[in-house]
Amino acid sequence: MSDEKTAKRRVTLRDVAQAAGVSLKTASNVINGSGRMTDETRAKVESVIKDLDYRVNVAARNLNRNHTGFITLAVPSLIPPYLAELANRTIEAARQRNYSVYVTTYAEGSAKGARDLLKKFNSTVSDGMILSMSEVENISPDDLKVDFPLVIVGARTTWGIVDHVTPDDVSAAAMAAGYLYERGSTRLAVIGARDVYDEDALLNAVEGNAQLRLRGIIEETRRRGLSLDPQLIGNTDQDWTIGAGARVAQRLIDSGVPFDGVIALNDQLAIGALTALRTAGYEVPAQVQVIGFDNNEEAPYLQIPLTTMDSRLDWTAPTAVNRILGRIDGSIIKPELLTTESQVIARASTR
Repeated sequence: MSDEKTAKRRVTLRDVAQAAGVSLKTASNVINGSGRMTDETRAKVESVIKDLDYRVNVAARNLNRNHTGFITLAVPSLIPPYLAELANRTIEAARQRNYSVYVTTYAEGSAKGARDLLKKFNSTVSDGMILSMSEVENISPDDLKVDFPLVIVGARTTWGIVDHVTPDDVSAAAMAAGYLYERGSTRLAVIGARDVYDEDALLNAVEGNAQLRLRGIIEETRRRGLSLDPQLIGNTDQDWTIGAGARVAQRLIDSGVPFDGVIALNDQLAIGALTALRTAGYEVPAQVQVIGFDNNEEAPYLQIPLTTMDSRLDWTAPTAVNRILGRIDGSIIKPELLTTESQVIARASTR
């Protein structure tokens, strides 16, 4: 039994050093490709490593280098397709840089929300955090003044305190509105507003997916000498699900106020709107065009494939990972706002 236990015992760096007749420091230098020694000594240690089938303890090595080899991705939920894809793409981007990712969720707008997460960050298990900030989090500038590497993704402002990685929501929404106008729509409905419609306030919005996207729609509408009808702004509060899209679209239909285009502020809402429109007998896109945001996986496979704005997660995730790793290794010092443009992915729900 004792022989079996010995056989199963993990070979340590000390075992390697003893077998090679060198110091622990010399054995460590060989493992890390550092230090000065003769070629003969290095070759001898490497031979012992091979003979003993020594495996590097990555966690211990990272600890000695003051790095854990892990970063944390914090999101409010993994249920929305956008956030689930953000997590997958972040993990893949980190893996390509030899880092692993802890994914955690937090309770939006509560005592266990993002603020609590920032306060309790444990630098002994993770080197830094990528935080997808919820729309309902009550975060102040002081909350972002942390002593660990932090990158924010999404539509919340960071006051220039930390790195902020986000597509340009205003530009994307203006592009979506322009796309419908150029294809014959003149009266747009919007589904996904999160507050009472206040056009002047929205034109000054600096954060929030719904607010920034509405701002872009308003700006593009005004550029064309048109106006939005407040009766056609569908409020869903914080609910951006398929069910909310269907319910609000039905309310707009029942109101009797005419519209010939729908901008849904995410694809889930757009899918619900498409269902309500078809149930009510509307022809899409002949009578009403529909466009969404995020290019979710199901968007191309609907009965009427959905035109949508690209989420640009292919840019957001690797950019956020590059920024956080640059912060960790000290090559990036100054906070920046990093942004990119979206594009229309045209399908059958528009003309």
